[in-house]
Amino acid sequence: MGLLRTTMPPKVQLLAVLAFGVAMLLIENQIQNLEEARAKLEQTISKHEIAEVDHRHSQNIGRQFSTQAEKDDTVIIYNRVPKTASTSFTNIAYDLCGKNGFHVLHINTTKNNPVLSLQDQVRFVKNVTSWRTMKPGFYHGHVAYLDFSKYGIKGKPLYVNVVREPIERLVSYYYFLRYGDDYRPGLRRRKQGDKKTFDECVSSGGADCAPEKLWLQIPFFCGHHAECWKAGSQWALEQAKYNLVHEYLLVGVTEELEDFIRILEAALPEFFKGATQLYRTGKKSHLRKTTEKKPPTKETIAKLQQSNVWKIENEFYEFALEQFRFVRTHAVREKEGELEVLGQNFFYEKIYPKVN
Repeated sequence: MGLLRTTMPPKVQLLAVLAFGVAMLLIENQIQNLEEARAKLEQTISKHEIAEVDHRHSQNIGRQFSTQAEKDDTVIIYNRVPKTASTSFTNIAYDLCGKNGFHVLHINTTKNNPVLSLQDQVRFVKNVTSWRTMKPGFYHGHVAYLDFSKYGIKGKPLYVNVVREPIERLVSYYYFLRYGDDYRPGLRRRKQGDKKTFDECVSSGGADCAPEKLWLQIPFFCGHHAECWKAGSQWALEQAKYNLVHEYLLVGVTEELEDFIRILEAALPEFFKGATQLYRTGKKSHLRKTTEKKPPTKETIAKLQQSNVWKIENEFYEFALEQFRFVRTHAVREKEGELEVLGQNFFYEKIYPKVN
């Protein structure tokens, strides 16, 4: 180069230097372009890989949900209290089971005894949890609450129930035993032929209308403990309240049965889709109206309300009513005179780690 510098004229040397510089700039520019192209290619490949992973993940989740949907293990137990409109509600489940794809099973106990023997408790728990061909399932019957976790079961069923004002429930049951109802009008009832009114029964101190007969809703919620069935037990009341709040998905009241059904339809559409409309228009929605029922006088009601059993049973009913109305307040809203189920009021945000 030194020899070239001495022999080449200055202008030629300048042109050579300029040409070399331009060539270097072009090469550097090409290198930069190649680097950018490589970076874009790597970014594209990376995005493609992430998208592929996300796609596979979505497919896996979809398959999981599909499998779960195909193998829905949900079990509902409705341990129905007598004379609380339980037949009306149960018949809705029977009408919907074929359409919505679940099974309905009646728990028929000997002499309608709500307390199961220990061996039957174990049998029942095993049946409900392992009888896969009957899942999803809706079990109903006059059975006291049974705590499945006591038997080492992890997958507990969903409990639902309905309660009624205690004296109204007893009056309805009193006349039901004598006159039957419109569900099976030809069936002879245990007290058929007894024409004594409920007022006369209370006035004469009859056994069928004694305050102790009010003691039924609390033990049904309290369960299979000896104390649950001691009329007037404060411990049983507290246990029944605890179970209602912690072990039951929803407890409605007879006087507001349609709202109970509406909320269940919103919460468990896989079981109760179409239930509200069916309750309003179906032929089986208002069955089992007791025949020849005569409302008690104020004097009769006042006499029953003096008993400690009524006070405790009524306290439980008021507790259940307050809880139900609290749930309803947060589940529906009134619009143009009709109750409308609220849609989803939560969503997810700030999800990490981020995916570019």
